[in-house]
Amino acid sequence: MAFLKYSGVGVTAMAAAVPHTVINNYEYTQYFPAEQVKEIVDKVGIFERRFVDDKTCSSDLCFAAAEKLLNDNNIDRSEIDLLIFISQTPDYRMPATSIILQDRLGLSNYCIAFDMTLGCSAFCYGLSVVYGIMQTGNVRKALILDGETRSKVYSPKDRRSAFIFGDGGIAALVERDDKFGESYFSLNSDGSCADLIMVPGGGYRNMSSVETLKEKVVDEYGNIRSDEQGYMKGGDVFNFVIREIPRDIKKTLEYAGKTADMMDFIVFHQANNFINSYIAKKMKLDASKMPSTISKYGNTSSVSVPLTIVSELQEKLKGNNMLLLSAFGVGMTWATAIVPFVDCKISDIVEV
Repeated sequence: MAFLKYSGVGVTAMAAAVPHTVINNYEYTQYFPAEQVKEIVDKVGIFERRFVDDKTCSSDLCFAAAEKLLNDNNIDRSEIDLLIFISQTPDYRMPATSIILQDRLGLSNYCIAFDMTLGCSAFCYGLSVVYGIMQTGNVRKALILDGETRSKVYSPKDRRSAFIFGDGGIAALVERDDKFGESYFSLNSDGSCADLIMVPGGGYRNMSSVETLKEKVVDEYGNIRSDEQGYMKGGDVFNFVIREIPRDIKKTLEYAGKTADMMDFIVFHQANNFINSYIAKKMKLDASKMPSTISKYGNTSSVSVPLTIVSELQEKLKGNNMLLLSAFGVGMTWATAIVPFVDCKISDIVEV
């Protein structure tokens, strides 16, 4: 396991943006009978999601969140020395979306900007990368922009994924200050499980063609998707998660010399309620410390952890708080982070 430790770096402000279009999952019945939809929705516990329109990208959601954060906190944009954009639904294959956002936000040409494409664990990875760069002492302020439009990735005709994923974007401001104390990260990967969650077509291994865009029946249950739409082997993902995540959380707590009881809040990736409840019971975690947004935003991939913080902890992160963050997904990759939040300013959620 790759354990990392940082000191004197933390998140000082956060904001989020979600699409204004609300999808009522019970009414998402275009391709499936209403009684079947109800059974699926009741099981996964996702009642609403947010979908962007055809012209809105992840960067637009992140731009709105960043504008809200910068304006609410009177941030001098010339002091943003680093911008990381996290997404697996970027604007283009090239250039990197971070570069476009650097210009769009009016940041300095001396600002470091690059993309990360890890998927569900990427906010924890991104925090670790930014914390590491900030430790050099030459970066004044950093912006993490994390956005996903998963509604554009999965087929509405595949019942295994049609009711799960939603869209959202966040912005987080990171600064150096001794008040933050120490942060701890565990970052992990297992590429032998790369086929558990995948979009097989449209990249450079299997380039876009008439065949990759063609919808087809993919199993005996009549689910339909193209090779350029995502699939997920849910049972295998579940087995992977319940094997790896409790162990990683336990070892990270041991590395940090802390216990779960010492955490003020425990924020899990919002994959589904069943997985999170299972882990909480297995590890005897305090459910009252585990905020959830799965029912109203669905699975927003890497956005889910920070979106849950903005949505559910805005009035609760007063003073000094210790958070445990845990996320897993595409790759497979997974991460645990133990991070102090001190006087973090959280803006109201913006609708785009």
